[in-house]
Amino acid sequence: MTPPIDVIARSLVRERARTGLSLAEIARRAGVAKSTLSQLEAGNGNPSLETLWSLCVALGIPFARLFEPQAAQTQVIRRGEGTKVVAEQANYQAILLATCPPGARRDIYLLMAEPGADRVSHPHPPGSVEHIIITQGRALVGLTEAPEELHQGDYICYPADREHVFRALEPATQALLVAEQN
Repeated sequence: MTPPIDVIARSLVRERARTGLSLAEIARRAGVAKSTLSQLEAGNGNPSLETLWSLCVALGIPFARLFEPQAAQTQVIRRGEGTKVVAEQANYQAILLATCPPGARRDIYLLMAEPGADRVSHPHPPGSVEHIIITQGRALVGLTEAPEELHQGDYICYPADREHVFRALEPATQALLVAEQN
């Protein structure tokens, strides 16, 4: 069984990412020290009811959501969509596609594929997640029962502990794959 602080930590990270707000801003809104929130997101500490309640108010979520482990699900972000952060002094912007849960391992791969046979992957260990960004071409990607057609610049995230597929739809299709295991 997962310790409660681990579930709380993942929930805090997930919900803060959902809001698009910084750790410092959530801490300020909740009236807690930034270091306290950082420790809680790392799965350390023994937070009081008051601290957790304040964080829920700052995040705009019901208290019970902190104790609900979220099942991995497919997420697609099309090129140019998502929460953007823009630099003031440079022509530079960043779009957060995914956060890494505390204690997770991430491996990064460059995929190069040609149309033809599908790459069907059997389920990986429980809790595995894959993130893919198409960098060139088009592909059908995701869970075998519900793959998504992705174009250059599109992002998908799906639970890799279920059967999944990658099918190149154009010659010289390339993608960046980030494989994550807890």
